[in-house]
Amino acid sequence: MAGFGWKLHGDGKHLKPGEVVKPDERLNWGRTVGLGAQHVVSMIGACFVAPVLMGLDPNLALMASGVATVLFLLLTRGRIPSYLGSSLSFVGVSAVIAGQGGDASTLTGALLVVGAALAVCGIIIHTLGARVIHAVLPPVVTGAVVMLIGFNLAPVAAGTYWPQDQWSALATMLFTGLALVVLRGFWSRIAIFLGLVFGYVLSWILDRTTGKIHSANGAGQVVDHWRIDFSGVAKADWIGLPNLHAPTFSASAILVALPVLVALVAENAGHVKAVGEMTGDTLDDKLGTAIVADGTATMLSTAVGGPATTTYAENIGVMAATRIYSTAAYWAAAGFALLFGLCPKFGAVVAAIPGGVLGGITVILYGMIGLLGAQIWVRNKVDFAQPLNLVPTAAGVIVGIGGVSLKFTDNFELSGIALGTLIVLTGYHVLRWLSQASKRREGQLLDGGTSEYDRGVEASE
Repeated sequence: MAGFGWKLHGDGKHLKPGEVVKPDERLNWGRTVGLGAQHVVSMIGACFVAPVLMGLDPNLALMASGVATVLFLLLTRGRIPSYLGSSLSFVGVSAVIAGQGGDASTLTGALLVVGAALAVCGIIIHTLGARVIHAVLPPVVTGAVVMLIGFNLAPVAAGTYWPQDQWSALATMLFTGLALVVLRGFWSRIAIFLGLVFGYVLSWILDRTTGKIHSANGAGQVVDHWRIDFSGVAKADWIGLPNLHAPTFSASAILVALPVLVALVAENAGHVKAVGEMTGDTLDDKLGTAIVADGTATMLSTAVGGPATTTYAENIGVMAATRIYSTAAYWAAAGFALLFGLCPKFGAVVAAIPGGVLGGITVILYGMIGLLGAQIWVRNKVDFAQPLNLVPTAAGVIVGIGGVSLKFTDNFELSGIALGTLIVLTGYHVLRWLSQASKRREGQLLDGGTSEYDRGVEASE
């Protein structure tokens, strides 16, 4: 079967300068297993943060990531070395659904539908070719949607997590920022994880030295409480299955979650392109298959109560640093994830992460997600002096971040990310069609702060 039967690279121990280990190669099994463990370490921070922020079982998320990775490797026949972990793109969606009165099963039901839609998109892309992505989702649209996903989370970080312990949040934010900027190579890839460990240890020390803190707890009530509650850790078993639950389906929750589909397609396309450039293997023919695999993995995970999955940039970074692209290492990583997922006590330790620590992490993490949208614009040289790019993006971003709502009936309304994405996506394509139909030549609405008079003066000088 394709994807197995790796060839031993060289002596299986060393890489000569400039050499790489290709996806169908491996080092000796000892080093391959070690690389698998390194991949787990690099992804475990984000993989655990996502379910904790969404109110899902972190143990189940870790186990689901292992199963999802195996499924991905099988469906792509071992050509795309990637790890599938918990997607952070739905954290804002979970907050909105919770605000509507939904629970974990409502959330996972919505994510399952998005996974199915993602798989359908993958089939379409595989049939029509990768060019369909650029036609339907140009950079101006994908950048706006990614920005909405990140910046829409600002109230969660500022209003829910940060108030639980503002000083621990500040210290964690500063440490994480320092780690992201100063550390290099592998360590910079796990900076978020290091920030979580730092904040966890700091909170434990403060509990022992200063006692309880008087602040908002996880429920928003201002009371005296410990920063870290280990009661769940003491009760948890060392070995056992995670908490499984079936999804339930709500039309309003599904509509809130569906806009993230745009970001998922763009994210998968970017990751596959990055892996293709690193391995030297053109993977455009596998882009649709990779998206189908991610959508199918998301359906499988959410069907039992887990989070949505996505390919992880953290692991792509590890490959770039090590120059080892062997899919055998990802099989080892998936095995480790499955084993860790069977340890409820490990998950309870993660679930006990203090809210203040999450506050420090999320102000950076959510901002980084939002600014990825701006990065998409910059890399693709999106010109916002053109009305076609500026107008729908400006309206959609303000509507999405500002929480503008559009009420249709007593039981149905669109707001936030969903409404913002709808305005950007439909607005861009409708305005583009109208401008072409009218044969209107676009002029500039923004000139970077330089007037015609200023340019005339500069020219004369």
